[in-house]
Amino acid sequence: MNWQNALQDYQHYLKLERGLSENSIENYSLDVIKLINYLDVNGIEVSPVKISEKSIQEFIYDASKKINARSQSRLISGLRSFFNFLVFEDYRKENPLDLMESPKIGRKLPDTLSIKEIDQIIAAIDLSTNEGERNRAIIETLYGCGLRVSELLDLKLSDLYFKEGFIKVTGKGDKQRFVPISEYTIKYINLYKDQVRIHQDIKPEATDSLFLNRRGRGLTRAMIFTIVRRLTEAAGIKKKVSPHTFRHSFATHLLENGADLRAIQQMLGHESITTTEVYVHVDRSHLREIVEAYHPRK
Repeated sequence: MNWQNALQDYQHYLKLERGLSENSIENYSLDVIKLINYLDVNGIEVSPVKISEKSIQEFIYDASKKINARSQSRLISGLRSFFNFLVFEDYRKENPLDLMESPKIGRKLPDTLSIKEIDQIIAAIDLSTNEGERNRAIIETLYGCGLRVSELLDLKLSDLYFKEGFIKVTGKGDKQRFVPISEYTIKYINLYKDQVRIHQDIKPEATDSLFLNRRGRGLTRAMIFTIVRRLTEAAGIKKKVSPHTFRHSFATHLLENGADLRAIQQMLGHESITTTEVYVHVDRSHLREIVEAYHPRK
């Protein structure tokens, strides 16, 4: 088995067996491609079935000169997944990364915005333009529903269940969930939908897409990042803000106001509660208030 065949089989496994998105498959594949390129550059001819732990250690050491500890840990994790697949398919007897330790990294807490900062960003939107109405609806949806960028881009008119107070969201691995939506967010989506979008020359492939560019096509990830960056600068906020910051802020503000962690987990679409628990570490001050308010031995 050569590297290209092994990588192709691995990609099929990630898509069909694990149900990962194209973005996730691409990220996992890049880890393997980096190893392949290293072997090519250094003239090392060895198959994925025969490569030794020593060769992989040398590759990781070389890579560590150019990347930080977090990226190094991610690389090791990606390669471990690839070789686990080879073991699972009986191409190898053992995973050469089983005994390899990842560098110790601190748990990175997500950046968040205060309610005041979110209001500043929204106030910086130029509502005299059609794009302004759209951008306000985008920010309100990111923050009001805690969506990932990919989920926002995939949002369709047919996913809006405003009478019931929910939207249908397609998350990682094409898993769908229903997320509550407030009357406040519904109001701004309807303003955009009924006053701007309805007048656009919409391309056939984007007929059901909610958020469109000025040419009547769906938006891209890069465009959402650009919108957020420009609004943050216009609002005079010095923090590093991305679309994901609104998702973090959504979860943090809910938790701070007493929302149940498992309810937040469901709304965010996290498979594991441990992923959601990172928000407990963002601001612990409310936890004492909860104990004092509800514990019988307060």
